[in-house]
Amino acid sequence: MADGWLDDLGELLSAAQRGEARRVDESGSLTSALEEIVLGAPREYTRAEVVERAGIPPEEGHRLWRALGFPEVDDADVLFTERDIEAATALRQLTEAGVLAPDEREAVGRAVAQAMSRLAEWQVGMLARIVAERAEELTPEQSLQLAAGLLPKLEQLQSYVWRRHMAATVSRFVVGRDGSSDVEPRAETWPLAVGFADMVGFTRTTRRRSAAELSEMIERFSSSTTDVIAEGHGRIIKTVGDEVLFVADDAGAAAAIALALRERVEAEPSLPRLRIGVAYGEVLVRYGDVYGEVVNIAARLTSHARPDSILVDREVAAALRDDPRFHIRPLRPLQVRGYRNLHPFLLGCAG
Repeated sequence: MADGWLDDLGELLSAAQRGEARRVDESGSLTSALEEIVLGAPREYTRAEVVERAGIPPEEGHRLWRALGFPEVDDADVLFTERDIEAATALRQLTEAGVLAPDEREAVGRAVAQAMSRLAEWQVGMLARIVAERAEELTPEQSLQLAAGLLPKLEQLQSYVWRRHMAATVSRFVVGRDGSSDVEPRAETWPLAVGFADMVGFTRTTRRRSAAELSEMIERFSSSTTDVIAEGHGRIIKTVGDEVLFVADDAGAAAAIALALRERVEAEPSLPRLRIGVAYGEVLVRYGDVYGEVVNIAARLTSHARPDSILVDREVAAALRDDPRFHIRPLRPLQVRGYRNLHPFLLGCAG
């Protein structure tokens, strides 16, 4: 078995040298060896054994597995490790401690799984690229050692970033923006400024670019928006292709971010122009995403904004009226689905 996966890996490396794509047999020895490295333990248990040892009802185990985004498995398949038992036990203990309600466990699982799935896709692609680029100089054993050595570093980095974001979120939640502790924390509903920034003509632009050019454009858009939003003390909620959704604690911060985003993208010749919409009000913050009328209004404003323009709603305009940094000009009401008279305001820099 040990020699089998080395032979399989050797064939993959040889194929990479020739520029060929080669799929791996999911039941093969190489797949088993790689999975044991990634999972951190050998597969020893069926799903029934995991839920029994963790003290979770079988049907709930099924639902949690589906919520994590994994395909159904046969109850007799030996696919699980000690790590699975530890994770399932931790979920049960969090519920017993009152931290995680039973009806929230699946929703939390879905939210975490969606974020981790995207991260895993990127990381595996990165590892594959590194191994392929060094295929001529690495033996199969060295390739596996390289992957095994990088995984703990990636895990350490993920843990560090998570803790840093936890610290920042705790500070906003408990202490408040002004450093005082008189802000009453509310579980899920917060007053926030919500902004969308959308690349104009993205679909048309992608038709004229190669995969490499498209990859570079997306990377430039992602890095530019991340830098600007972080510098403006905002937070990125998510990026979906040609659009980024961000939030800020107040209207002034969101307006400054919107203007800085437009300026940054205008300085990037490889990026299409932006249109941006910003709204302010009570927002439901749930599992890392935002919901509610404020989000809908920001999206509607973005879709009606002209290239290189920023539209804000009435609440943002009112908050910025006496702010010397900004110029606000009212526009004609918009007739959009769900809103008969949506009053947009054009945002610009003062002077």
